[in-house]
Amino acid sequence: MRWVFRLVGLVVVLVVLLVAAIFLVPAERIANLAAQQFEARTGRALTISGDVSPTLWPTIGARIEGVTLANIEGSEAGPMLQAAAVDVGVDLSALIGGSVAIQRFEVQEPVIVLERFADGRANWVFEGLGGEAEPESAAGDSAGGVPQFTLDRALIAGASLRYIDHGAGSDLRVEGVGIELTMPDQSGPVDLSLTATRGGQEGRIQAQVGSLAGLMSGEVVAIAATLVAEGAEASFTGRAGLQPLAAEGPTRLAAHRLAPAVAWAGDSGAEPLPEGARPLTMAGQITLAPAGSVHLREGVIGIGANSIRTALDVDMAGERPNITGEMAADALDLRPFTTGGEATESGGSGWPTTPIDASALALFDARIGLTLGPVQTGFANLDALRGALVVERSRAVIELAEVRAFDGALAGELVANNRSGLSVGGNLRLRDVQLLPLLQQVAGFERLAGTASLDLQFLGVGGSMDAIMRSLSGEGRLDFGAGEIIGFDLAGMLRNLDLSYVGEGNRTIFESLAGSYSIENGILTNDDLSLSANLVSVLGEGVVDLGAQVLEYRVTPEAIRDAETGAAFSVPLMITGPWSEPRFRLDLEGLAERRLAEERERLEAAARAEAERLQEEARARLEAEAEERLGITLEEGQSTEEALRQGAEDAVRSRLNRLLGGGTEAPVEGAAEGAAEGAAEGAAPASE
Repeated sequence: MRWVFRLVGLVVVLVVLLVAAIFLVPAERIANLAAQQFEARTGRALTISGDVSPTLWPTIGARIEGVTLANIEGSEAGPMLQAAAVDVGVDLSALIGGSVAIQRFEVQEPVIVLERFADGRANWVFEGLGGEAEPESAAGDSAGGVPQFTLDRALIAGASLRYIDHGAGSDLRVEGVGIELTMPDQSGPVDLSLTATRGGQEGRIQAQVGSLAGLMSGEVVAIAATLVAEGAEASFTGRAGLQPLAAEGPTRLAAHRLAPAVAWAGDSGAEPLPEGARPLTMAGQITLAPAGSVHLREGVIGIGANSIRTALDVDMAGERPNITGEMAADALDLRPFTTGGEATESGGSGWPTTPIDASALALFDARIGLTLGPVQTGFANLDALRGALVVERSRAVIELAEVRAFDGALAGELVANNRSGLSVGGNLRLRDVQLLPLLQQVAGFERLAGTASLDLQFLGVGGSMDAIMRSLSGEGRLDFGAGEIIGFDLAGMLRNLDLSYVGEGNRTIFESLAGSYSIENGILTNDDLSLSANLVSVLGEGVVDLGAQVLEYRVTPEAIRDAETGAAFSVPLMITGPWSEPRFRLDLEGLAERRLAEERERLEAAARAEAERLQEEARARLEAEAEERLGITLEEGQSTEEALRQGAEDAVRSRLNRLLGGGTEAPVEGAAEGAAEGAAEGAAPASE
């Protein structure tokens, strides 16, 4: 057992010698050696202006106070790093062997400045890191070169970070930055963890870099990174470089909330992601070009239950990101954006009053081509859509080049403008659409069926669906082909003056229905509705309160004839109340006025006929008296005046003939003879 005691004694002696050596090595020398090695590797001056004290635990090293790392040449932003104290721990055996193995590097509450110049230079690119390998001597040493450099753990806590981009004109400050880095091998992978607090929100980045030395020297290296903020997470796996800034690889994003991430990015405001649009996901091949643009290929964007195939390009140079590209989806549900997360409910229950948050329109500008399958808009369901989405300064326009909906076609545009409060508008042209499903979805109205063409221009303002509908203004025209009014039999009602022709199973079949309308303050007005049917032809006029979902409409039959008797009826009908359950009543006041007008017209016609009869009788008596007294005979088609004139002319002619001795005609009796004599006497002086 003697050899055991000798072995234990030897170990004790070695430990005592090691501890004595630690106290004999000056701490300043260790710190200065570390500073020299750092400057040799980075090309930046590392100065120590404070005290240096040795440390034994948890590693052998020193605490260095008053540390300053110089910025890149030409910078006016001050040092790249300033720290009140830095703790450095080294592997003493590696240091004795000629290499630097930093086991611990801790900096508390430093001030860090990251700076990029307009010419592309960046102060985080260090000379000597990741450069060409230095030639080694045959003995395998550094031959006067810099020793190998490794880092077991670097920790920066509570840092103040400032990022200056002279090319973009931006100056960003972030507080509460924490960085943890490990680099077991200078040319091998590096693990990096970064946390930062901004806008009251904390974000965290976890990354593994293929070679930190290569990355810092401008090489493109392998990178796997994950970014986590409250409610959102993004990941990237691929390649990246810092000079110039570029990246390429598959990327994934998942977000249940965007407000924390937006606040962390430097903006603020309400949550821009509606409840029904969560989670927001994205996956695809991302390329960050050196010019600063971002390109997505083979992308799939998830918005709630929606899945959209995408190919997008994002230009980050402007005031807001500018997105261009194409989107396609087999199906799309936009109701979370248009109704505040609720499906449109009407039919007497009123429009939704849930506030519509359109703040997301301010986050980007865009022009995106759209090819979509069935789309639920919250206002109407579309079978297919081909068009474009254009967003510019909080104003979005959906350009509808070709839309298939309700078995017909639709074209035009829809606009949502949130520049100074939300407003929505549109200019739509519908052709040959099925009216019943259209009115069911748009207004909850189930009383008209048939094929329709419609022109509509509208504008509404407000923060909810209810406010928008109550503010609507616009105009348009509708033209319906053959169809039916569901729920009441207008012909039966008017023929029998019976209001029981209402309800299920009753309907009015028409051949055509047309009219124009205007909208003001949510009230639609129409005064030229014309309906043509087999047994009834009707004119209509009235108002529909779109906001309150009630109507007051008056239809007046122009003619209604019984198929058997041919008897005609005309009874005005009032349709009032909620459009989900309208009330029908005969307009008795209107009926009385119409009957009075008809009676007045009948009496006036009878009076005219009697006057004409009396006039004819008087004319006949005068003609008979003229024939008797004047001795003239009315020939067929000859008036009394013409007969008198002809008789007078004949008498004068006869008298003149006697006076001149040219005839032996008998004298004219009565008034005719007197007229002839008077005419002859008047003519005698002329003959003399």
